[in-house]
Amino acid sequence: MTNWGKYPVAEANEFVFDSETNLKKIIESSPSSPFIARGAGRCYGDASLGENIVSTLHYTNILEFDPVRGEIFCEAGVTLEELIEVILPKGYFLPVTPGTKFITVGGAVASDIHGKNHHKEGSFSAHIIYMEIYAADGKIYRASRTENVDLFEATCGGMGLTGIILRVKFGLKKVESAYIKQITARARNLDEIFDLFEEHRSCTYSMSWIDCFQKGSKLGRSIMYAGEHATLEDLDTKKKKNPLYVPAKRKLTVPFNLPSITLNPLSIRAFNFLYYNKSPKNRHVGLVDYDTFFYPLDAILHWNRMYGKSGFVQYQFVLPLDVSKKGLTEILTRINKRNMGSFLAVLKLFGKQDDLISFPMEGYTLALDFAVRKGLFEFLDELDKVVMDLGGRIYLSKDARMKSDFFWKSYPKINQFAETIRKYNPSSTFASEQSARLQLTNHYHKK
Repeated sequence: MTNWGKYPVAEANEFVFDSETNLKKIIESSPSSPFIARGAGRCYGDASLGENIVSTLHYTNILEFDPVRGEIFCEAGVTLEELIEVILPKGYFLPVTPGTKFITVGGAVASDIHGKNHHKEGSFSAHIIYMEIYAADGKIYRASRTENVDLFEATCGGMGLTGIILRVKFGLKKVESAYIKQITARARNLDEIFDLFEEHRSCTYSMSWIDCFQKGSKLGRSIMYAGEHATLEDLDTKKKKNPLYVPAKRKLTVPFNLPSITLNPLSIRAFNFLYYNKSPKNRHVGLVDYDTFFYPLDAILHWNRMYGKSGFVQYQFVLPLDVSKKGLTEILTRINKRNMGSFLAVLKLFGKQDDLISFPMEGYTLALDFAVRKGLFEFLDELDKVVMDLGGRIYLSKDARMKSDFFWKSYPKINQFAETIRKYNPSSTFASEQSARLQLTNHYHKK
């Protein structure tokens, strides 16, 4: 089995449950072997891979939707796509969403997902009312900011190591339409993109695509996208007739693994040139539907196959605000010198967050996709040192190769997190390939 990056590959037993009774039987059937929950497999590395995988994809009931209070209560295997189909026609949207809607609610909690609005509205955990978790002792715990607080904090971003998330209740966002009023602006270099982020700090949503192959005065050449949920006043007459509906679009698909040579420095440079130059030269404001704004890559099914059979690694780091520009300058320079350009490079601004194990901190985060090839992991070790020296850290949901010493040094509350794991998961009943690699659990598995 693999996750979205198709690296690493793990041999595993997979179990499926659709009730608490069924789940209990599965866990008790192998008391000496570890289990790890897995949703849609959209994390990139080995966080949901292990000796025994428990799939939540049959645990998919929406239990309660309160359109007056704007709250929803559902089982962990429900996907964001399924939620949107229910809540959007009633005038609601997700409080936080990543760049794909094909993830599960359980995965959203375990990864404590963030989106384009973190600087304004925080990560997914900020909107959770409570959740219910199956722990290693066979009991189901209700966890919130007032009940079993230590379990709540360690589960948000805890990569499934406190137990199996069963159900989650969280708040939604009221919207008037299914459209986004989008601002598009070019930046000629890193200085200009930082200025644009500051200029649009009041916007609810913002992100930037970066051309990793530029250097000199063009280092960090970018395109910024910022936006707000469109009101009825923003819509034309046709859209006003059914403002919460977007017609279904035809999706493309990558039918098989492409040859590994497809995404090479030459082809990526060509794509970057075309992508940058097709954007408006001057600041542009227009309307796009929510799919186009939040989930552009979802329009290409199986796009991970573009990286070939060997797969790819997504390297996402965050740097403290005061050293973000310095660190990004150094990392982009190293990428250029080593000809390691990323096909997808997304820059976002984080607001303040100091949770137990969640990834965001106030500063800038850059996500980079690298095809697995000779020399890559040695290069990423170099980037790790830059990130660590500047006080940054790596996103566990994207990680496939981080060294344990870097992890333990970069997450300041790691000892408290480890203590909570030992409290609720003392015998490493729940463990993954990642938790073993990072020395968070006692079980070590062969790759």
